[in-house]
Amino acid sequence: MSSCLGPPPAATALAPVSAPAMTTLRAREDREQADRIALSAATTRGAHLRTEDVRAWLAERRRAHVFQVDRIPFAELDAWEFEHGTGNLVHRSGRFFTVEGMHVVEHDGPYGDGPYREWEQPVIRQPEVGILGILAKELDGVLHFLMQAKMEPGNHNLLQLSPTVQATRSNYTRAHRGMDVKLLDHFVRPDPERVLVDVLQSEQGSWFFHKSNRNMLVETVDEVPELDDFRWLTLGQIARLLHEDDMVNMNARTVLSCVPYPDTTPGALLSDAQLLSWFTGERTRHDVRVRRIPLASVRGWKHGVETIEHEDGRYFKVAAVSVRAGNREVVGWTQPLIEPVGMGVSAFLVREIGGVPHVLVHARAEGGFLDTVELGPTVQCTPGNYAHLPAADRPPFLDAVLEAPASRIRYQAVHSEEGGRFLNARSRYLAVEADPSVVPLDPPPDYAWATPAQLRALTRHGHYLNVEARTLLACLNAVAARTREGM
Repeated sequence: MSSCLGPPPAATALAPVSAPAMTTLRAREDREQADRIALSAATTRGAHLRTEDVRAWLAERRRAHVFQVDRIPFAELDAWEFEHGTGNLVHRSGRFFTVEGMHVVEHDGPYGDGPYREWEQPVIRQPEVGILGILAKELDGVLHFLMQAKMEPGNHNLLQLSPTVQATRSNYTRAHRGMDVKLLDHFVRPDPERVLVDVLQSEQGSWFFHKSNRNMLVETVDEVPELDDFRWLTLGQIARLLHEDDMVNMNARTVLSCVPYPDTTPGALLSDAQLLSWFTGERTRHDVRVRRIPLASVRGWKHGVETIEHEDGRYFKVAAVSVRAGNREVVGWTQPLIEPVGMGVSAFLVREIGGVPHVLVHARAEGGFLDTVELGPTVQCTPGNYAHLPAADRPPFLDAVLEAPASRIRYQAVHSEEGGRFLNARSRYLAVEADPSVVPLDPPPDYAWATPAQLRALTRHGHYLNVEARTLLACLNAVAARTREGM
């Protein structure tokens, strides 16, 4: 019997092995980029347009186009219909979005022994990922950002500053058979060497089901065509404009919240590891079960000729509109929109801890979130929805925000929410200095103190900060820019 163990095989000639090519490693952080961002934030005079002339330019763009939005009955929607069997409001192409029903059960506590809530509601389902992209370019040695004067049917003033590109996949693949989206190639096929920010971020979990958009900042060195509805602005200019009502739209604010500003703070109350551990614990503690249901079967909501609304008249409505817009890819269309009942309030309570500004974040569960919980503002609600309840049942810290004297308000402005899906959805955004006797350093379990720098670090990753918190973060960046300007 032969053995498998034997003499080694005869040596064979081997081809010479070439030396490996030299590989250049990259720095994980671009410090030069941080300096360029800081310079743009400190520059309040743009290369092409003065900040004080932006409002006049927007007014001129409104006059240059025909804009009209009219409420219509559901029966007058073109290419939209209530689907047989489910009652879902769908587009006949199968694209864009649908209005469906959502059933939510939330049971909190480490052992399921906490508060229990259950409800049903209409919700927008739009599984495709849109692009929210702002193009950057160095002009006169300073980074400028290309902002668009874009009409959205849900904005009460229609035209606001938006990203360079703001388009759903249905838009940029021309499911509407309209014109091409301008400057899209910078974002669909970006040069990897020129990407400053690229991250998936959520939208409103109260009105959307698992909705995400790709938030992008991309720099170019190429010539960019001069287009009437676009203007270059510095971060310092945009910071000033964020102090004005209904000027910078929600999609621009969420991208701006992701700008990698340099961190100059010496530390924080909680280390990054402690903050993430607390947040992970909150995600574990909240047990949220969500399932889609037919719109026709949603309990507690009335279906009318022109609206679907809650039987108590609170929360929001589903409405329909007819739109004409001369500068959009399609000049006329109809669509459903979500219309909230009343103006919202989104606020951070702020305080200095050890000489470093901190904000009180809330680990907030919303039915439409992809990952159960995201960090939200200290207060995020529509106060009118709670007016009938005793003080003990109102959202924590709501009265501390609403009753704050002017001397404690560090920032406030009214901003529109996403005007492509929501009608007259506006919220008052505030940063309010906390009263230490009301808001302790050791807050309730689902709240924590974090620095704006820590929140900016989290925006590098998706689904950590909700869209309202990201708006407030962009506003806090604007406050910091104006503070530096006044020094």
